[in-house]
Amino acid sequence: MTARARAVGREDARQLTAVEQALDRGAHRLLAGASERGIRAGLIEFLVFGAKQAWACIFGAALLAVIVAARLWYPDDAALARNDALTIAAVVIQVVMVATRLESGRELWVIVLFHITGTVMELFKTDVGSWSYDGDGVLRIAGVPLFTGFMYAAVGSYMVRVYRLFDLGFTRYPRRWLTVAVAAAIYANFFTHHFIVDLRWVLVAAVVVVWWPTVMHFRVWRRTPRMPVLVSFLLVALFIWFAENIGTWAGAWLYPDQLDGWHLVSPSKLVSWFLLMIISVVLVTLVYPPRPPVTEAPGGVRTRAHRVRLGE
Repeated sequence: MTARARAVGREDARQLTAVEQALDRGAHRLLAGASERGIRAGLIEFLVFGAKQAWACIFGAALLAVIVAARLWYPDDAALARNDALTIAAVVIQVVMVATRLESGRELWVIVLFHITGTVMELFKTDVGSWSYDGDGVLRIAGVPLFTGFMYAAVGSYMVRVYRLFDLGFTRYPRRWLTVAVAAAIYANFFTHHFIVDLRWVLVAAVVVVWWPTVMHFRVWRRTPRMPVLVSFLLVALFIWFAENIGTWAGAWLYPDQLDGWHLVSPSKLVSWFLLMIISVVLVTLVYPPRPPVTEAPGGVRTRAHRVRLGE
């Protein structure tokens, strides 16, 4: 094995937490004798893909489970307000994940960035009436319960965990200064469209132009499929929209047209989530710079392609 291949292997291992490294070793022992071809091999790849996605969602899934449980079983006459209980539960989930090494230190930095970015937007959006929360509880800033920042942090947690669990690599990734400029314009439009013209469709077009050439490579187990990165943005936005419907059904927050009775969140929100995805991706790249894909050399040696100004 070459020095470069050994360096890539050490780099990939450092991306996993201690718990994930143990699970990875166990999974490789379990699958060591699996077939490399045929339907069974494809099924195994699919199951491994699902397991990795589930693990990437662990923070958001735990938080969503708590929100649903509070809707179904939290007593209305409890001394502790439901919103305050949700905030405490979110903090406990975060502490447990850090203490048990389910989250890395770099991942925690991404979550903090998402928490701050999301809370600032929540303060503005609730003030202008875009959505609202129950008025109970003391753990809040203005009309925003503190657990809401953790919902944005859950998106950040998913993004960074997918990045390292699937060893993501990119070809023709745009320069990072350009992606930062687009993300900043998107974030600004979430505020300014209440006062001036809404530029969301212009920004969607800008996203398509900037990321159109980019292809994402993601390693499942033996295989490294690839897809246009814009498709991955759409799929994650759709997933968040499903989670948003569960959250509003559970009463975590409500849109104005849901105050008289819950119904599905408008599919038009998918555009907002798609644009939010761009902010999410750019924030992650500030901590995890985009890398070229890993290539498979003869003899099964994995090496990472030479980094030629990728994302710079």
